[in-house]
Amino acid sequence: MRRTVAEARLFIENFDKQFQNLLLLGAVGTGKTFLSNCIAKELMDSCHSVVYLTAFQLFDMLSKAAFGGERSAQNYQQTYPYLFDCDLLIIDDLGTELVNTFTTSQLFYVVNERLNRKKGTIISTNLPVNEMRDEFTDRVMSRIISQYQIIPLYGEDIRIRKKLENR
Repeated sequence: MRRTVAEARLFIENFDKQFQNLLLLGAVGTGKTFLSNCIAKELMDSCHSVVYLTAFQLFDMLSKAAFGGERSAQNYQQTYPYLFDCDLLIIDDLGTELVNTFTTSQLFYVVNERLNRKKGTIISTNLPVNEMRDEFTDRVMSRIISQYQIIPLYGEDIRIRKKLENR
């Protein structure tokens, strides 16, 4: 965990100097969301724009924009700059949403567009890389694996451990 914290600190310290992305992998309760939020707070404290969305929220927003009619499309146009132009986009819990051709194509679009714009992204998931490849295609995973620093988080569910310790 010390190594993970050190990597997160380097990510924050080098954020303005070096284009970086993180893929946080680990079982439920190992601290992926907590770590993402800590990074977000540090970057917001230094005047960076951060957008945090669960994968479900991201794909729900994109599906409403695509299939929700004219009013939803207008709302999407207002949201679009935040999604693609923010300094850091955090997509939490990737793989918990219903995966289909729409979500896969939209994930590709978001990842690819942010890479092209050199905007940082953090993705967290409970899925191992091989399962991510099965779910999201080689096309998506090629970009993620080649352009993201993969940080595995190990251990048991911290939430359950804390509850047991408090008894």
